Amino acid sequence: MQRAQRNSLRLLQWMMAASLALPIGLFAVAAAISYTSTNDTADREIERTVDVAHEHALKVFETIDRSLAELNEVVRGLPDDVIRDREPTLHRRLKRLSDSLPQLKSAWIFDANGKALVNSLVSPPPDLSFADRDYFYAHVDQSIGTFIGTALTPRPPYQGARFFGVSRRRESEDGRFIGVIQASVLPEYFESFYARIGTDPGSFFAMGRTDGAMLAHFPRLDHELRLDPTGPVGQKIATRPEHGLITVAWPSDGIERRIAYRRVAEYPIYVSAGLETSAIRARWLATIGQHLVFGIPATALLFLLLALALRRTQHLQAEAAKRREAEEALKHSQRLEALGQLTGGVAHDFNNLLTVIRASVDLLNRPQLTEERRQRYITAIADSVARAAKLTSQLLAFARRQTLKPEVFDVGARVQSLHDMLATLLGPAIEIVMQLPAEPCLVNADASQFETALINMATNARDAMRGQGRVVFRVEATTTVPDALVQLSASPGMADHGFVRVTVSDTGVGIPAARLGRIFEPFFTTKPVGHGTGLGLSQVFGFARQSGGEVTVASEVGHGSTFSLYLPRVPPDLLPQRQAPNTAPAVAGSGMSVLIVEDNIELANFAADGLTQLGYSITLVDNATDALAELVVDADRFDVVFSDVVMPGMTGLDLAQAIRERGIGVPVVLTTGYSQVLSQEGTGGCDLVQKPYSIEELSRVLHRAARIRRVRDGAAE
Repeated sequence: MQRAQRNSLRLLQWMMAASLALPIGLFAVAAAISYTSTNDTADREIERTVDVAHEHALKVFETIDRSLAELNEVVRGLPDDVIRDREPTLHRRLKRLSDSLPQLKSAWIFDANGKALVNSLVSPPPDLSFADRDYFYAHVDQSIGTFIGTALTPRPPYQGARFFGVSRRRESEDGRFIGVIQASVLPEYFESFYARIGTDPGSFFAMGRTDGAMLAHFPRLDHELRLDPTGPVGQKIATRPEHGLITVAWPSDGIERRIAYRRVAEYPIYVSAGLETSAIRARWLATIGQHLVFGIPATALLFLLLALALRRTQHLQAEAAKRREAEEALKHSQRLEALGQLTGGVAHDFNNLLTVIRASVDLLNRPQLTEERRQRYITAIADSVARAAKLTSQLLAFARRQTLKPEVFDVGARVQSLHDMLATLLGPAIEIVMQLPAEPCLVNADASQFETALINMATNARDAMRGQGRVVFRVEATTTVPDALVQLSASPGMADHGFVRVTVSDTGVGIPAARLGRIFEPFFTTKPVGHGTGLGLSQVFGFARQSGGEVTVASEVGHGSTFSLYLPRVPPDLLPQRQAPNTAPAVAGSGMSVLIVEDNIELANFAADGLTQLGYSITLVDNATDALAELVVDADRFDVVFSDVVMPGMTGLDLAQAIRERGIGVPVVLTTGYSQVLSQEGTGGCDLVQKPYSIEELSRVLHRAARIRRVRDGAAE
């Protein structure tokens, strides 16, 4: 019994000692965890804040840069006398620019002597020279792109707040310096923005140049500040020049701060944001103070609260982890759904085509086949290949990755020429009305893709009317464009002659508002399975966007739909070029020598055999490097080079460029089924044969390229 009592007393003593030691230990651990957590939280807040300041500065400077570029285009090639004559008009334009951008104080155009030709403040500008301003003399000796100057005080008679200049060089056509275009930017615009986002105690913001000159500062200072690049702050930034997080005593006031900095893209500007370390410690002490208030009178309660707080934190983190896993699972599911929809639609159509081809090949292998049946099976194979090529073309058009073949044609005449085809397509129960303009409406686009787009819109109208109703095709020139084309039509040199609008209106069932946002998606269709691929309207969308235009739809359930296709209009003095028919026969080679460059051996043999039968002399290589070596050794033995575009190592475009650089006069004909480089940059002046191609088509293109070379060489002699 006594032993049990002693044990009980000893246990009580241990509990008493523990009641003192445990709260102290817990408080020390909690203080350390809280200190680390407070600093980590502050670092995250600082980095988020500097991200906001960086995005703000980047958008501001990019906006100013674009405005200066536009002003430069306005006065490009204009002598100073002409600019002075247009000074009132240009003054109003500059004033509208400065009024529309709150960060701008003014905008200027200077001549080569530093005198203002135009500014946004007064008209006409006083006869003063600003050649001593950094934003001017920085451009005199060489072209340095966009220059951002130091903070300056307005020169009398101009007054107002301090500013810093953002300027660009004006050059003549031969590269001589002829002046400067400059925008005066208000530092207080940035400081006001920093004041709005820097509401926490001890907040700090600065924006300065890479040479240490400060442009904006929050809190604001009464004196000009310059950061020494060789000082402590500059040395730390130099170790990580793009972005970083440092703790420094700022030179302006000696206050220690935790600062994040980031360079603004390619501009020589840094933005920084931070908090005073004393403010961060104050946050931590405030947290610890709360622990002390409850810890001293009731250590047991503090322990319980800490345990509950830890459990709550673990629970919240676990919930957050589950939420992230759910979000990732949802994104993955959406990606798989989109991929499944795309591959499923493509696989369905291609499997149908491959079935026809496979069946036709099997039937062709049967003995004692009649000529009529053999021709029928060959025709079925050819038709299936053509449909497969059209399906690929539609997919590339929707993705805006197809290499289009633009030509100038009259939209009204082209629509009129399709009248009979449309009548057959729509059927006798549908009335066709065509409202075509009297004057030519010329566009520069792929005529074949345009016809396909018109047929797709007509087919959509027919299905919406269930084969009976009225379709109106209308062609007109317009300057009223949808919002997506407003910026394009306002850009200098783009859509200067407006747009041509082609509308297809039907009296069908209409489209519900909930589906309007999806009708241009690939493989989205409201038709039953087997009655449509869902690629028709997506082809219209891709063709319009890739041609620099737009397609819109207006519809109301029960009142039909109107699709409007917009294409940039070209000057009326350009006449459409007649194209050679694709059904022309093959051209005999007559000994013409062709260098074929193709890494696909089956396709290379196909082209070589077909051309050999037509009388061409063929040399076959499987890469561009070997082809270039053949040309360097003896280029005169080849009349033309026929090269694939997409090959390992040197591409077909690279080969064509290397041939031109070496002065080899052999023409180059390219071929590809798809190339993103061609869709973005063009063919580089080379003829192009789209895959899949026929031997007849290939022979015509090769013969034409070789003939052009002979004519050119004969003229040179």
